[in-house]
Amino acid sequence: MKTMENVGLKEVQNVYSGPEGELWELIMGEQIHIGGFASSMDLAQKAGIGSGLTGVDLCCCNGAGMRFLVRFRDVARMRGVDATEKVLERGRRRCEQEGMSERIEFKLADVCDSGLAGASADFVWGEDAWCYVVDKSRLISEAVRIVKPGGTIAFTDWIEAKAGLTDAEAERFLTFMKFPNIQTIEGYSDLLATNDCDLVMAEQTGRFAPHVDLYLNMLNMQLTYDALKIIGFNTELMQAMGAEMVFMQALAHTGKIAQGLFVARKKG
Repeated sequence: MKTMENVGLKEVQNVYSGPEGELWELIMGEQIHIGGFASSMDLAQKAGIGSGLTGVDLCCCNGAGMRFLVRFRDVARMRGVDATEKVLERGRRRCEQEGMSERIEFKLADVCDSGLAGASADFVWGEDAWCYVVDKSRLISEAVRIVKPGGTIAFTDWIEAKAGLTDAEAERFLTFMKFPNIQTIEGYSDLLATNDCDLVMAEQTGRFAPHVDLYLNMLNMQLTYDALKIIGFNTELMQAMGAEMVFMQALAHTGKIAQGLFVARKKG
């Protein structure tokens, strides 16, 4: 697992409390993860998440994943945990606007120490967000603690792919993305096994590279003005961020980073 010093929760909170978070939502939509709706449906179907279940979304951001699960998978109730108040406030407003407040609640907390009751959910959910968490071991342990015996851990995340990152590539990528580290398929699989889970699947989705292509095309061909407005029409900053996106695009196309999909069951 590649790591980056001096990147932690404070840096992530700054991202999603400011213009950088708005930029990600501009180009990726309300579901700020690779693949949007199709990715969520793929994960839900592979994990068997459906009608009447209760779940917890760790690193829930604005709650789009929870609204998806309630609306399109008929999940009975969701609880979302995130450490950034601004995105939680936005999520509560959106749930109220969509008439989902009675089935979705938000909690401001560290996802590694959520304060939620043990064995209280049928499943734990995450979408391309656990890459922001410093202590992946504690995160997986907390997810397993929350879920009932026989329950499901289902998540996607940005991972280091098979071709691997050089130290220099990892430092540049992690610095740009504000990731404290980046796991591998094997790393997450080992953590799930260590925490008394049976691994159902762990795979690369193949979605990363074409979606980065899409985001760059959108920024260059349609959303340039909108993006500039968010960052105060700072063209130098826009060019610098664009260069980092192009660098990330190259990493994706050379098989060095990817989106991983994981489904596991808690023993018992």
